Formats: sequence, structure tokens, C-alpha cells
Amino acid sequence: MIIQLFKKNYRTLSVALPQLSLQKSLLALSMLFFAQFAIANPIIPIQSARAFSTVTPTAPNLGATSYILMDAASGHILASKNADVKNPPASLTKLMSLYVVSAALKSGQIHMDDPVLISTKAWKTEGSRMFVKAGDNVPLKDLLQGSMIASGNDATVALAEYIAGSEDTFTAMMNQTAQRLGMINSHFMDSTGLPNKDHYMSAHDLAILTRAYIDTFPEDYHFYSEKWFSYHGIRQPNRNRLLWRFPDADGLKTGHTNDAGYCLVGSAKKNGVRLISVIMGEPNDTARTEDSIRLLTYGFRFFETHKAYQAATPVIEIRVWGGDKMNMPLGVTKDFYVTVPAGQYKRLQASVHLNRTMKAPIVKGESYGNLNLTLNNEIVASQQLVALDNSQPGGLIRKATDSISYYIHRAFAQSNEKANRG
Repeated sequence: MIIQLFKKNYRTLSVALPQLSLQKSLLALSMLFFAQFAIANPIIPIQSARAFSTVTPTAPNLGATSYILMDAASGHILASKNADVKNPPASLTKLMSLYVVSAALKSGQIHMDDPVLISTKAWKTEGSRMFVKAGDNVPLKDLLQGSMIASGNDATVALAEYIAGSEDTFTAMMNQTAQRLGMINSHFMDSTGLPNKDHYMSAHDLAILTRAYIDTFPEDYHFYSEKWFSYHGIRQPNRNRLLWRFPDADGLKTGHTNDAGYCLVGSAKKNGVRLISVIMGEPNDTARTEDSIRLLTYGFRFFETHKAYQAATPVIEIRVWGGDKMNMPLGVTKDFYVTVPAGQYKRLQASVHLNRTMKAPIVKGESYGNLNLTLNNEIVASQQLVALDNSQPGGLIRKATDSISYYIHRAFAQSNEKANRG
């Protein structure tokens, strides 16, 4: 029976989600057997497909020009409308400015207690203000909070000038950072978001940026949750009303100009799951807040996110031909999160797709295929599988025996392929 099963499925490999493994011993034995002979493109689900229907409703109908709802861990998009359309972002621009500031802080180029000299240009910058004065030396931390919480254009320009020498140079850094993050529908002309026809961002790009900020700078992210900011006796509220109206919200930023309408990038964490919402082009402050709540409520109620695999942990072992190691563990380079409709996680199927035969030498970190997670016959998440160790060419005896084994293996595979085509 095993021989018949092998003849029928010689091109297959399967791996079980750690949480879903029911018959561990049998599964491990079958995986090891097939792995000895695996060749390119071995794909098979871990269990037979089961017909089912989800009960996930469509996303709420919002009046925003553009919006998106994204899971922060997996990057999965739960709902969207015109998400890649270029829009004027107003003060949402400051999210990119603050990303550049946090990068400089993390690298040690600047420090929270640095005194920043306020220029006349920063002092005169129009729009929302922190109310700094030209010639004052202001602690960098105060300017950071003034930009995040009070949305101060004066504070943002002061930060830009302190880091780059001029706002123009700082803006070039913003554009370079956007390119590196894959924000293909964004372009900046200043650090604050004042109206300019060549200054734009998309809702999708803002979600990408927010996800990157939360992941890269958790030590600075907490400032976005502060409801009030005081400087020189002037107390200003955070314009993000989600902080008052949605219990799990802890960020991030509002924006408004006549061209942009009312915009809001929000984030909330509930039961270990973090969602990011982006609303652009609303008619008023109330609408942007209420629609953000609708989006976040929809995401938390009808979706769930799990860590399916841990970084640098073996997912499967594959036969190595002609190496000093018989088998090589493959795994993912970063924690593998997946977002699915609520109640559907146990229905996921996992499969390995190899793109080449593993012949020595094997280099640690090199990609040899993909790990795909499938729901209802559709791939919902995928990550590259990489070698978790090195394998050097084996000795003469090993090379000779593997050469014969591989020849027989290839001959059998080709014969089976012809039989299948026939």
C-alpha cells in the first residue's frame, strides 16, 4: 500500500500547522518518507478539502473617498476602497516625517534630550501649531510630542531642520524612505502636508507606513496614545477622537485641509490582534471618527490572526543530495502570521512548494521554495522557505551513493510523469 501511495504521490510534500496536527506520528513518518525523494513543485494539502461556506459579511459602506483596513501582524487587507488612489494627505504626512525622526533616534544620530534651536521659518509655518518661538531651544522630545499629539507644523519643521539641515533635504529623505518601504503611490514636497499638487499619499501606502512604524519603533509608538499635550502653559487635546471613543485604540494621526477633507489613521489592539485603519476624504471630523470605529469593529468581530510558524524554526526536513548532511531543515525567516475569517483557522491547509532540488552545497538562508497556507482552495498567505543550516559537499562514498540514488529517483519520476500524461 505504501508503494502504491508513493507511486501515486511521488511529487508531494505536506506539512501540518503546529496547532492542527492530529496524527503527529503518522504525519511525521509520511513526511519523512516523501521528503527523501522530493523534487521540484511538490504541492499537496495536509488534509482533503472540505466544502464549507464563510459567514463573513461585506465591509461596511463608508462615505470616505479612500479607506483600508489591514492586520498589522500579517499585512492582510480586510477591507478597502480606492486604496491605491493618490490623495492629498494633509497632516497624515507627519507619519512619514516622524518615521524619519524615529529612525534617527534609533540609530543614535539624535537624542530625546537634544536642545533644538527654533528657526524663523519653523516659527512662521502656518497651520496647526505647538506654539514654539524663534530663537528658543526646545528639547527634541517636546517637539516629537508636539508633532504627534498637537500636530504642530512648527514642531515638525523644527525637527526636519535639526535632522537634515533644511526642510528640503529632509523631504528628500522622506521620499527615499517611502521608496524603500514600497510606498509606490506617495510623494512628498514638505514635512507637514501643506497643500501642493505634487504632494500625495494613498490609503494603502499609509497602512504600509503605519505597520512599519509600529513594528520598527515600538519605543516611540506609545506617544501617539497620549490624549493631551502641554507646552508653555498651552494645553492641547489629541485630535484623534478614537482615543476617547474606541477603548482599544492607541493611535495614530489626523489630518485636514480643504483639498484632503478629514482624514484619520487609526490603530487598535484587542486580544493580541492589532488592526490599522486609514480613512481619507471624509466630510467632517465626526464622520472620520465614526467610520474608523465601523472599520475597526468589523475587523475585530469577523477576522482572527494567528502565528502559524515561528521564525528560524524547522518546518520540514528535505533530502540533501551529495552533501555532508542527509537532510536539511527548512523554515521561514520571520514569524509567519495568517489572518482568516473568524472560526476558519482550523480549516487551513499547509503545503510546501519546492522550486529546485536540494543539491550540496546548501547555503544557510538561501530560498528553496514557499510555504503556502490555503483556505477554501485559495492561497491566503505565503512565505519563502529557506535553509536553516549549511551543508557542504560530502565525501566520495556519499557522492557516489547519492549519484546512483538520484539517478534512480529521477528515472522513476520521469516515468511516472509520462504515465500521468498518458
